[in-house]
Amino acid sequence: MEILLLLINVAGAVALLLWSVRMVRTGFERAKGDELRAAVKRSATGRVKAAFMGTSVALLLQSSTAVAVLASGFAATEIISVSQGIALLLGADLGSAIVAQILSFNVQGFIPVLLIVGALLFFKGRTGYTRQIGRIILGIGMILISLQQLGNATTPLKDSAFLVDMMHYLNTDLITSFIIGVLITWLLHSSVASILLIATLVAQSVIPFSAAIGFVLGANIGSGVIAYTLTREQPAKGRRIPLANLIFRMSVALVVMLFITFNSIVQPTSDAQAAKWILFFHVGFNAVLLIVCLPLAGVMEKLTQWLLPNEQRLNPTGSGLDEPKSALDTSILHSPQLALASASRECLRMADVINVMLTPVMRLYEKSDKDVAQNILDLEQQINKMHSDIKLYVADIAEDDLSKQDKNRKIALINFAVNLESAGDVIAKNLLPLAESKNRECLTFSEQGWEELVELHKQIITNMHLSFNTLISNNQSFARRLIEEKDRIRHLEQQSNEQHYQRLQSGTPDSIETSNIHLETIRALRQINSLFAAVAYPILNASGDLLASRLTNSRSQ
Repeated sequence: MEILLLLINVAGAVALLLWSVRMVRTGFERAKGDELRAAVKRSATGRVKAAFMGTSVALLLQSSTAVAVLASGFAATEIISVSQGIALLLGADLGSAIVAQILSFNVQGFIPVLLIVGALLFFKGRTGYTRQIGRIILGIGMILISLQQLGNATTPLKDSAFLVDMMHYLNTDLITSFIIGVLITWLLHSSVASILLIATLVAQSVIPFSAAIGFVLGANIGSGVIAYTLTREQPAKGRRIPLANLIFRMSVALVVMLFITFNSIVQPTSDAQAAKWILFFHVGFNAVLLIVCLPLAGVMEKLTQWLLPNEQRLNPTGSGLDEPKSALDTSILHSPQLALASASRECLRMADVINVMLTPVMRLYEKSDKDVAQNILDLEQQINKMHSDIKLYVADIAEDDLSKQDKNRKIALINFAVNLESAGDVIAKNLLPLAESKNRECLTFSEQGWEELVELHKQIITNMHLSFNTLISNNQSFARRLIEEKDRIRHLEQQSNEQHYQRLQSGTPDSIETSNIHLETIRALRQINSLFAAVAYPILNASGDLLASRLTNSRSQ
């Protein structure tokens, strides 16, 4: 019974730690998410600048994984290069390590102050920004509480004979402790949380110093594995960044393990000193990783390009597919699960066509290209056929043996295909004619107006890939992000319209001449984004995270 109670207390402390870390990250994302994303994009002018930006963003978000997902999405849409994304992530690794160091400081006396200030700002703040600052301060206070609770909960473990024997073994087996470190980080899905957990257990004499070194090395590899798995649905160019980071981490970790194996290391004189050294070792490992590997980012880009070659995809300047035929297999219709998987693959193939149609659109606004324009028109016809084929195929899947979840999946796939077909229509029948009209009349956007359009287009490309990932993963957090992005795009549209009207009032000639094209382009891009975001609604509706209506319950008298 005592063992069960101890495990419950430890699990509760770890759960609070994970929630608190996420709470701080969510606060920064909601308070400064747009600014952080924009800053990351601006950092794509050099590797050193990108590494510095990665460190800064990771310090705020308390997660190198979040930076990895962000960088992968930008690389997939060619906003940044792979080598710049690698530099960004190397900097983020160091930033995440510094976060663990900062949170380990003994500031327990500030806990009541943090909770009071955070609660006041969160519950009494008049603006969303103020409330998010309150959320961040509350989260930091709760992290300190969780570490305090974790220390108290693990104190009895020092008297466990079994644990003492096991840790004595791990103290002499670096490889096993390394593997355990990977597993701990994978289970927690947070390198910051795992490092704080390890340092706390070292301070409580639960984990010996040498075993903790292996745990920390494993935690660094586990963090890299998490980043790679979270981006596995990205195009090859996006996946190369976390893969490069993982290869770098494993290489440096191997060198460190070999050095420790053949050399004796200095042992700390106390448990408190051991915990500090563990955190310094974690920061030092990532600092060395950045210094040694940053100059090799270009070489690693070429290596990952060989390991992850570009998928066969649609040719932007030709017509037809460069990839295999339709994924719809009529021979497996009798097996609903396999048929649904086949339909999902075909939906992704359809999504790939939309990606090729949408990506070059803004270039057509700058300069006419009859081949690219004709290819978009040809692909729009192909989209129509794929849409029709998917609908008929999914309709033929027998529902007798389907669960409610699978039936909902059928509807989601059909709706996804319908929305992609509509997005193809908007690209071919709205955006393409607008681009042709601008070039035919030799019009020029104002500099600010053109930047607004390009920025909006890039954001929608990013959201498009998020939509595809949401369809495949059925991930609730992805779905929430997609809806949040939809709201953000709507605000960007409103802001762009207001700035456009201000330019009209000031008499800017370019804005006056291109007014209709500018406004229609923004409207079309937002419409496409809304079609991508629609994939999130069934997921959030099933989880109860979606309101039935935006209308208030009050009625006018």
